[in-house]
Amino acid sequence: MTTQTYDAVLIGGGIMSATLGTLLTQLQPDWKILVLERLSDVAQESSNAWNNAGTGHAALCELNYMPEAADGSVDPAKAIAINEQFQQSRQLWSSLVERGVLDEPSSFINTAPHMTFVRGEKDVAYLKKRYEALKDQPLFEGIEYSEDSRVIHQWAPLLMKQRRAGEPFAATRVPAGTDVDFGALTRQMLDHLVAQGVDVRTNTEVRRLRKQDDGTWKISYRRTLGRTPGAIRSRFVFVGAGGWAIKLLQSSGIPEIAGYGVFPIGGQFLKTTNPAVVAQHKAKVYSQASVGAPPMSVPHLDTRVVDGETSLLFGPFATFSPKFLKTGRITDIVAQVRPGNIGPMLKVAVTNVDLVKYLVGELTKTHRKKVDSLRVFMPTAKDEDWELIQAGQRAQVMKRDPEKGGVLQFGTEVVTSEDGTIAGLLGASPGASTAASIMLGLLKTCFPDRMAAWEPTLRGLIPSYGTTLNPDAAAADASMTRTADVLSIAR
Repeated sequence: MTTQTYDAVLIGGGIMSATLGTLLTQLQPDWKILVLERLSDVAQESSNAWNNAGTGHAALCELNYMPEAADGSVDPAKAIAINEQFQQSRQLWSSLVERGVLDEPSSFINTAPHMTFVRGEKDVAYLKKRYEALKDQPLFEGIEYSEDSRVIHQWAPLLMKQRRAGEPFAATRVPAGTDVDFGALTRQMLDHLVAQGVDVRTNTEVRRLRKQDDGTWKISYRRTLGRTPGAIRSRFVFVGAGGWAIKLLQSSGIPEIAGYGVFPIGGQFLKTTNPAVVAQHKAKVYSQASVGAPPMSVPHLDTRVVDGETSLLFGPFATFSPKFLKTGRITDIVAQVRPGNIGPMLKVAVTNVDLVKYLVGELTKTHRKKVDSLRVFMPTAKDEDWELIQAGQRAQVMKRDPEKGGVLQFGTEVVTSEDGTIAGLLGASPGASTAASIMLGLLKTCFPDRMAAWEPTLRGLIPSYGTTLNPDAAAADASMTRTADVLSIAR
């Protein structure tokens, strides 16, 4: 018998639910909120530190946010938009540190310069154009460019040691980049929610969502220990369950999910904790993706700080599993098929042959071949210094397209019912880094009648809410300086 009714139920114990729950408790401290997580602890899937690269995605180094057009031009608009979104996350985290919600900032965020490194005349020319387009943008203040091996060696010695002479190369660097432990951030947010009276239940797998005649949602679940069933009701539901969001949104019956599917792509990283190697590299260095590779597979050599220990990661190397989560089920990929999405999914399969070839090539790589890929970045890399670790699953969005029939979309997308009583997040990067912006958009869509009353509180948490920083150099500088000071990171 269903007896409990909540104001909001958040499904999934990751960074998205943690961010939304934190905002809601600040906006509506009287609301009764429940978080449901199917695993034994929170932040164990995509938000876990070892299941992602921890890059504070601000478009400082990621080339896929600023591709070269057919005419050779580069447009900074998307890169600027991504950076704006990350600034909102920085502002929220800063406010939460000041309010005692989050712990010492170094427990979840640390300075790690963001670099881009390319080889070959074509890519060098492109990177120079990208730099020229960004260097005068206020949010990219401090970006540096060099083709000088001595300068790049100062920035990141491992890139240049024993590199072949005569090869064209170039790099950009932003000293104020960050490395973020989203697992620690998620746990701290949820711990505070529990202290505020929010009910966080682990080992609870949501099985079905059904809209009731009174407008509430019935959420049927099963305890993973003992397999005891149960149900609760809620006036609002957020599905932040990673790859499983598609399954739960489909079970809800909302028409807005028709035409959507997801394609799972796994990943692996090479990791080293060798102090002699780690000490020589403090940066996140991104490059160009291979032909046919998805944006999430852009190769990068990264500083990571997790639980106070510094290590280096290189990758990712794509893997394939039919599971939508690292702890998902092998039937996931076929269980999502519906009459409304099979057409778009087949169209995606036909038009993404390069992606299939890329995945096959990645799956056949041996450990030595993977270290060979690393040696393109770091010529002195030794096989024995690096171990292979399994990263998380990314469920990339497939959706109906009126012109192409179906498209594979990289990024994140919020799917919301017409009445705003249920919403879910599909997709992956740069999701975690832009969680604040994504959740602000969700609030505006799902609670339009409350936004005017909420605005003062939102501005207190995120001062740039409702505005953009980049058009105002003084505002951008003030925001980045303040958040850097509060978070103890480089400006």
